[in-house]
Parts: sequence; C-alpha cells; structure tokens
Amino acid sequence: MSSVIKKIVILILIITGKTSIVYAQIAKYSNEFLSVGVGARALSMGNANIASVNDVTAGYWNPSGLQLQNSNLQVGLMHAEYFAGIAKYDFIGGSKRIDSNSVAGITFIRFGVDNIPNTTELIDANGNIDYSRLKSFNAVDAAVLLSYARNIIKIKGLKIGGNVKIIRRKLGDFAGSWGFGMDGGVMYDYKKWRLAVMARDITGTFNAWTYSLTDDMKQTFAITGNEIPANSMEVTVPKLILGATKTWYAWQNRISIGGEINAINTFDGKRNTIIKTNTWSLEPALGLEIGYKKFIYLRSGLGNIQKSKNVMGADVTTVQPNIGLGIKYKVFALDYAMANIGNTSSSLYSHIFTVKIDINKQ
Repeated sequence: MSSVIKKIVILILIITGKTSIVYAQIAKYSNEFLSVGVGARALSMGNANIASVNDVTAGYWNPSGLQLQNSNLQVGLMHAEYFAGIAKYDFIGGSKRIDSNSVAGITFIRFGVDNIPNTTELIDANGNIDYSRLKSFNAVDAAVLLSYARNIIKIKGLKIGGNVKIIRRKLGDFAGSWGFGMDGGVMYDYKKWRLAVMARDITGTFNAWTYSLTDDMKQTFAITGNEIPANSMEVTVPKLILGATKTWYAWQNRISIGGEINAINTFDGKRNTIIKTNTWSLEPALGLEIGYKKFIYLRSGLGNIQKSKNVMGADVTTVQPNIGLGIKYKVFALDYAMANIGNTSSSLYSHIFTVKIDINKQ
C-alpha cells in the first residue's frame, strides 16, 4: 500500500446528498455543495443555464452573463430546503454595472445542517449512557464568489467573466477548512444562437483541512475502528461545461420559446454518467422555458442523468425532472422551482423560491 493511500483520512459527512472521501491530494467529490446550483429559474431547467443566464445568478452559473443584466444594480435571494427540511440552502447575491462594458458581482452561498446530535461523549467513564452529555453541532458549507464580467469590444458578441471564490467548511468544533479557487466563463452570440463555456475550478480549488478532536473522541474512534483524521489538503479538479441556447418567438412576439443544452465534462475519473471513461465523463442537461409577453414563464428541465446499477445488479438510468414558474413585473421577479433531487422518490421534492429586484433600472 503506497504512502499516499495511507494518508487517506476519515470520511467527512457534510450533508450534500453524497459522502465525500477526503484524500491527501485529489478529492473526487470535493465542495459538492457548489454543484447544487442557485436560482429557481436554473434549477427548474435542470441546471442547464450557462448560456441563457442573464441576471445576478450569473455570478454562479457563468460570470460573463452578468453583462446581460438590464439594470444598474440587481439583488437576488433564494431559500431552499432539502431532505425533508433537514438541510437548508441559501443564496444572496448582488451585481452592479460599472460602465457600459463591465459588471461586478458578489455571491454568498450557505448549505447547512443544524443541531446534529453529537453522541461521541454519550457514554461516561463507567460505561453508562448519560443523556446529559449529549450535545449538538452544525455542519456548514459556505462560499463567497467575487465576479467580474466584460464585453470584448473588438469581437462583437463576445463576453468574458471570472470568479474568485473563498470557501469555508466547518463540522462543529471538530473539523474545518479554508479553500480558494477560480472560475472562468465565456459567452458568444452567433447569429440567433448563444454559445457558452464555463470552466469551474479552473486553477484547481484547494481546501486545507484541520481537525481538533478531544481525547475522548480519539478514544471513541479507536474503539469503533475508525481512523483518527490528520490535517490534510484537498484539491478539486477542473470541470468544463459547454452550452448553447436559442429563443424562438411566435404570435407577434408575444410567446417566446427558449431552450438550452449543456454538456458537463469532468476529469476526475469514471462517474455514473451516460458517457464515461477512466479519466473523463460527460453528463447532459436540458432546459426549456416558455414565456408570455415577458411576464409569465413556464419552465422544465432534465438534469442529473445517471447510469448505474440497481440492487439487483441491472443497469438503470435515472433522471432528475424539474419544473417551475416565473413572474416578472417591472423591477420585480419571482421564480419557483420544484426539484426532485432524489430522482425516484416523490417525498424528496423540494420547493425553491428566488426573488430578484432591479434598482435604478435603465
């Protein structure tokens, strides 16, 4: 067994729908809370949103899309609850036009599970269960994204943007990490199509983990056969998303029909996706939006398309179907999404709302 494998530390469960194994070097599912997505519009369209995004949520999806906002200042808020309300996901963002060719934005994301029972000290020194020793802790993932977008004047229709992101992950008083990374995005208008590229974690995102365990906790870990974790560095490898969108109009431009397709490319080994190799995997995402008089919108999407094996060992393909509605009136927009993050169980549907407000609208 190599020295690198021996450095594998304890499983860290930050409730994100997956359990992440933290390696001394590359972690396959690192910072997965940043893959959930923000904005009810995007979530209702199956997360196919890197080409059509045109509001404050572009700071997350594709920062170059901030150039498409129609106001000097825009503010957005979102709240979602997952796993029957156990996990809370919140987003707040703001974007400000600097001049006709540049926009800056800031995004804050928090994904947390609060009041988790801590049973590591439930048994006293005499081996008796003492419920007065029962405590609780929070598991919180948070990130701040600083975004900038700009038109490339010499190339008509080309927009570029980037993010600098600071990540804080905390598991009670036991473990925590600070992380840093960067994203880059491009949009290009070609005839009636808009093409987009989004490179997440383009430089690799680094999380430095530290652990603080009491002697009682270390003893509990040893008795239960768990490895005592050591300080480590976790690296998230880049992800490349390609997208294309187009909008058609009918009935004297009263009805708009827009569609988007994304191709999500990962390079951290084989995943349960439709197309996969030992080093590269590809997952598609599809979104549809039908609007009436730019006032009300009906949306639907298919995402998280996975191909895996069931308990009987047979190959199965699962799809995450989402739907949603949106209303925009003057400077106010309200979006709603119903997303089934569990693919098959209706009990896992989550109701997501986003509010956006334009200020100093031009």
